[in-house]
Amino acid sequence: MKIKKILVSQPKPTTEKSPYFDLAEEFGLKLEFKSFIKVEGVPAKEFRQERINILDYSAIVFTSRMAIDHFFRMCGEMRVAVPDTMKYFCISEAVAFYLQKYIVYRKRKIFYGDKEVKDMTKILLKHKTERFLIPVSDVHKENLITLMDELKLNYTKAVFYRTVAADVAKDIPDVKEYDIIAFYTPVGVRSLLQNYPDFKQENTIIAAFGEATCLAAEEIGLRVDVKAPTPQAPSMTMALEQFIKAYNKENKSK
Repeated sequence: MKIKKILVSQPKPTTEKSPYFDLAEEFGLKLEFKSFIKVEGVPAKEFRQERINILDYSAIVFTSRMAIDHFFRMCGEMRVAVPDTMKYFCISEAVAFYLQKYIVYRKRKIFYGDKEVKDMTKILLKHKTERFLIPVSDVHKENLITLMDELKLNYTKAVFYRTVAADVAKDIPDVKEYDIIAFYTPVGVRSLLQNYPDFKQENTIIAAFGEATCLAAEEIGLRVDVKAPTPQAPSMTMALEQFIKAYNKENKSK
């Protein structure tokens, strides 16, 4: 009995160079990619209850393109005209360039780091008198918030969008047909039971990436068989490769 089918709870890679395809070729696997989560914008009516006035701020900090999309969506829904004087601070050049979708890039004050939050330290300190607004998801990393606190900056964190369970069951009626299900987020793990309330793990192998994802799986009673990252397997595909090799070898005679 060998592992034959894997369900990856993420969208299908856009490039054929993904290590998942190498994994499938090496072991003759059938892969299915299906995101267990989706992003929903916080409605303007709900946002107003937070009593946050976007025009009270002189600078916006973006850590992703998603944050940019939902910031300008909210401005549109609330009929807020963002002034030309607004400053934009982005985690990377790629995120900064994405602003061109909404503003005339060359006519705005735009600053960016080099992919890591800590790289924004110098540019933030140069503008420490600004009032910063940080659009985030309901599930987000706290490293930027920690940096803002360390630099003693005047900021407000506001939830503009949230991550929720996607309707997976309509496309995959029987999740038990997969030998392995790989998860990347706590919300994705919880989505499993929301889509399949009668799910019993039994022989299904659960793979989880990140401590929070592992913990979420264990909290709902799942057995995590494959954990990543580890010193020996810094990526999910490497962890799966090592597990499958050992599993297939052990079950070769069964």
